[in-house]
Amino acid sequence: MGLALALAASTAIAACAVGPNYVAPQTPAAAGEPFIGGGFAGVNPAAQPDGEWWKLYDDPTLNGFVADALAHNTDIRIAVANLEKARAGLGVARSNLLPQTSVDGYANDQHVPSWQVLPGAPRQYWSVDAGLSMAYEVDLFGRVRRNIEAARGDAQAAAADADAVRVEVVADTVRAYADAGAAAQQVAVAEQTVSLLDKSVRVTADRVEAGRSEKLDLIRITALRDQRQAAVAPLQAERDAALFRLATLTGRAPHDLPAAVQAETAPLRLGQPIPIGDGRALIARRPDVRAAERRLAADTARIGVATADLYPRISLGGSIGSTSAGLADAFGPGAFRWLAGPLISWDFPNIAATRARIAAAGADADAALAGFDGTVLTALQETETALSAYAHEVDRRQALLAARDEAE
Repeated sequence: MGLALALAASTAIAACAVGPNYVAPQTPAAAGEPFIGGGFAGVNPAAQPDGEWWKLYDDPTLNGFVADALAHNTDIRIAVANLEKARAGLGVARSNLLPQTSVDGYANDQHVPSWQVLPGAPRQYWSVDAGLSMAYEVDLFGRVRRNIEAARGDAQAAAADADAVRVEVVADTVRAYADAGAAAQQVAVAEQTVSLLDKSVRVTADRVEAGRSEKLDLIRITALRDQRQAAVAPLQAERDAALFRLATLTGRAPHDLPAAVQAETAPLRLGQPIPIGDGRALIARRPDVRAAERRLAADTARIGVATADLYPRISLGGSIGSTSAGLADAFGPGAFRWLAGPLISWDFPNIAATRARIAAAGADADAALAGFDGTVLTALQETETALSAYAHEVDRRQALLAARDEAE
């Protein structure tokens, strides 16, 4: 009856958990504005990016490599394992809402010296004990609930971290694939140039032999051919390095990369403007921002965990069992025992240390808030920088195309 009343009381004051209640931080007002660098023809500010952004390149081979990376990349496997660990920690925290039980027992055969017993008393006897114990913490001040909030925030932050690793791995995979294709094309152009210069060397040699050209002309064209030939090897090394990087990202050894990819020469091309959306949508989908916000929530909850130590911790416990002098009497009525009652513990003499822990938890929350603000600003800065670089590259490409057309 007493246990039921205590449970009812703890439920009734569940909203009285000590410590601050978490409120999600506000994002900068500028986050809702269009991007500064989003006003050129290569992007579409009105459209939101698709989660599978690499499919904008419409390259089935690339799609296959990204799928392999998402399935086999070692960094992703580590992040998923860390997520499982955080979720297990949440399970442990939730288990504290339930009674904690334990079973124990022993059987001893004891032989004592004669001087320790009365004359005629047995010197050898058995003692048998078996029992079930249960303890339940009445969460009057929300220590357990705040601890669950903190563990939940940690698990959600770990999930966001795993998403961030996936984003980074996909980006690195696309970059390695693009670098391999670009380097392969440069190798092809360089080899074609060397082939043309070989023909020029032969023609010039024939003209020198016929007396229609100076030997200096042959020396010059041969030196140019050799110079272009020497430039091929570094380009081949760049291509190989990109391919090896692609193999590692997809969970392969370098020699396991398909031969068809090693012969790939076509660079990636975008057939449509890049959808970019606005800053607020960017913040909502960036996993690093979500991770920072969830860590702030967890650190805020830990202030409540520390604050709860200012108040008494109340537990209800009980045990039932049997204690006897032998196995034959273990289940007899005289062997039965039970115990029930509350346990109150309070670190009141250590209140200064408790307040110091509260201050430390508050400082952690302040640092987490600053980290969140910094992550948001960094996300906006990185996007603006990427858009600016892309816009200037588009301008450079258009200028080169115009120069080519004029030359023709």
